[in-house]
Amino acid sequence: ATDDKTKTQHLLSLDGANERLQLYKADLTAEGSFDSAVDGCQAVFHTASPVLFQTSNPQADLIDPAVKGTLNVLKSCAKMPSVKRVVLTSSMASVVCNRKPLSAGVVIDETWFSDPEFCAKYQHWYMLSKTLAEEAAWKFANENGIDLVAVNPGFVIGPFLQPSVNFRNRAFPSDIFRFVDVRDVANAHIQAFEVPSASGRCCVVGSMVHYTEALKIMHELYPNLPLSGNWENYETFQPQCKISQEKAKSLGVNFTPLEVSLRDTVECLKEKGLVSF
Repeated sequence: ATDDKTKTQHLLSLDGANERLQLYKADLTAEGSFDSAVDGCQAVFHTASPVLFQTSNPQADLIDPAVKGTLNVLKSCAKMPSVKRVVLTSSMASVVCNRKPLSAGVVIDETWFSDPEFCAKYQHWYMLSKTLAEEAAWKFANENGIDLVAVNPGFVIGPFLQPSVNFRNRAFPSDIFRFVDVRDVANAHIQAFEVPSASGRCCVVGSMVHYTEALKIMHELYPNLPLSGNWENYETFQPQCKISQEKAKSLGVNFTPLEVSLRDTVECLKEKGLVSF
């Protein structure tokens, strides 16, 4: 809510906010809710979507807000002749969840799409919501002449503006992560609007590593940080496939090293008093 200072103060404190920042109330599921917000805008960035990995009602909690929210923003944009381009925050979740093998020599790129039936079968509800939302966005944009660019980031890390985080005390699974720095994601969105030739989708992933490699880096950066897990054999678990960075780099995105992203994430958590060691 715009009148809840605990949720907006970090935005109102940004440089230039007094002159250039306006906050609006809107409902993702209400058509027309974004009309006043996008009226007069040249660029619209649709970044909002619920992030839940456990839910008893995926349709109401994830799929409807993601799909209807995306369509409602695009419907508002279609009414406004000032809007030149819409940049959609999609996800690698709408790219990689399919039956394709992730073996040596495979390169994941913008031509990959997640399979909704596969997502639903294995109850990957967040992946399904992002897949259906992007699918609906492309259909609406093509039918209504909207210049749409989708940014597909991986697992976003790095320093943050808000005073709290949502995933405190969550355990990380022993898995492969597609990490990307939040500053690189922000830059990708800006470039997706400002570069005239930008089009289609753009995978934005800085590093694809097994979590044990991230643990190894964290241990080297912070030897006194208590970490659970064994990182000594991290090379055994390295992913065989790769994710193309070609399109992102063609837009001018330079990826932050994973070591820097992890360090800056921890330092930000420390500065905000969310961790101490």
